[in-house]
Amino acid sequence: MTAFSVDPWDPGYAAALAAEAFSELGATSAELILDVERPAGDWKPVTPGPGARAPETLLVADGVRRIDARVWVNDPDAAMPMPGIAASYAAGIVRCGPDGAELADVEVHRALISASPYTPEVKTAHADYRPGRAADSTVEELSLALQRQVTQLEVELSVRHRGMADDLLLVDGPLRGRGHLPRTIGYIKTHHTAYLPPAQSAVVSSLAPGQRTPVFLMGTSWRRHAWYVRLPAHSPTPWAGIVRCEASADLDPAEAAGLADAVTLALPPLAGVDYKDPRAPQNLVPIGGLEKLLRHHLGDARLLYRALRTASRG
Repeated sequence: MTAFSVDPWDPGYAAALAAEAFSELGATSAELILDVERPAGDWKPVTPGPGARAPETLLVADGVRRIDARVWVNDPDAAMPMPGIAASYAAGIVRCGPDGAELADVEVHRALISASPYTPEVKTAHADYRPGRAADSTVEELSLALQRQVTQLEVELSVRHRGMADDLLLVDGPLRGRGHLPRTIGYIKTHHTAYLPPAQSAVVSSLAPGQRTPVFLMGTSWRRHAWYVRLPAHSPTPWAGIVRCEASADLDPAEAAGLADAVTLALPPLAGVDYKDPRAPQNLVPIGGLEKLLRHHLGDARLLYRALRTASRG
């Protein structure tokens, strides 16, 4: 054996599995119920059985965001102007079916976000920015307020394009804020925390491509069912090709296991390939293509910045 291995992700991105996740195995404060599908002491890799079926239609939803300018909003009730952001964001849906994948919808919005109740609507020569409110003026809260708008746009598009009773919706990122949507799965490709205790984490490491862990319940600030899946990967690095999936906590164990099997069958054919995507295989082909298209739809950042500066001068 060689003395080291190379993470397959491009070094310009964070590693798929953060180093601190290894150092904190079993140390998470998350609530865990491990015996949802199998007893915690009897965990083993799960291969979907002959009765499992991939969904005929898989809808993939994703959103992107960009800060076009940092701004200051004049507020007559404050001693000085309040900080804010002017941002562009977009969401889209890709429909994957027997005949391939097609773009179902794309929407682009722009917002001026601050904690001031006097946040104005800004009209520029190239785009209009609608006012949005943040709880306070910190950088973190401004970012969260923007992300809530992105998530809401994804939800609106998803509801609009749900059709068949057996379709499945995959959202890129945690399920939070979208757990009420039926037959919906959150898809997490970067692991900052190893939630499982060492014995169950060892099961994750032992997964073969196309296998998953048993379903478990986890709770942080919100509760959901979760499981890990391994996608086809050509790397010996820890957790290569591992993704975490999330589903509503309201599902009964049999429903959650059925969704887990369907997703485990649906994901491998969509896995990214390393010569095309620096985050392969976790960055699925429909997600990578949709992200690229959405960023194009955000428009020219330099042009919008100049337009905002011109508008600020009246």
